[in-house]
Amino acid sequence: MASGGARWTFVPPGTGWPGDPADAYTPVAGDAAAVAALAGTAPDLTELTARQSVCRACPRLVAWREQVALERRRAYAEETYWGRPIAGWGEDRPRVLLVGLAPAAHGGNRTGRVFTGDRSGDWLFASLHRVGLAALPTSTHAGDGQRLLGARMVAAVRCAPPVNKPENSERDACKPWLDRELALVLPHLRAVVCLGSFGWAAALTSLAACGVAVPRPRPKFGHNVAVELTAARGPLLLLGSFHPSQQNTFTGRLTEPMLDEVLRRAADA
Repeated sequence: MASGGARWTFVPPGTGWPGDPADAYTPVAGDAAAVAALAGTAPDLTELTARQSVCRACPRLVAWREQVALERRRAYAEETYWGRPIAGWGEDRPRVLLVGLAPAAHGGNRTGRVFTGDRSGDWLFASLHRVGLAALPTSTHAGDGQRLLGARMVAAVRCAPPVNKPENSERDACKPWLDRELALVLPHLRAVVCLGSFGWAAALTSLAACGVAVPRPRPKFGHNVAVELTAARGPLLLLGSFHPSQQNTFTGRLTEPMLDEVLRRAADA
């Protein structure tokens, strides 16, 4: 757990990290079967996110997230890294759900909050603020006062993967966390925004698992692609957006007006 004083490979649950949903008694999933069992029996979002945040089901991901937390990037050498899975975050009754790929090694894996502490998050939260879905234009660390307004965000894979590429087995092991979270918020949702093709595919799979009628063949991902789905509550708007990665934003493939347009459509749904 720790190496050399305060150089933690991860923050122990229940030790005072702002917004830590878990404590020392939160059950830990050690393999894919345990993920399915613990996700399926979580009675509410509070317990579900606690269980998500201590998962150890995927050995490669556990080793990588903790190696990064121990070695650290030079710019953050004096910081303590979260080094654990990143739970869903935001309102319990959201109108809008954002689905991304996975936490960044020196972003969410450092700060303990999805899309927080990296360039992608800077872009995303600035846009969310402009369209009225976030209280502040920046998201720098847990406990910074940021709040989502009528929204919630999740990662399809809850741990930072090497080179931002989870393996299929890791995606599949993590799927029950997304399935259960989506099931708990679905009665309130009006729109789902998928940030990138990975998030698009994961969202469609989990929506189908939750009983939402998904067209066949499945709709193809694209920026500002919109698909009207039907959930038990009624219409549900599925929206695609290019991921706000540096590769997309630096090259102009994704611009601020492009991202704002997608998020505004979600906010207005």
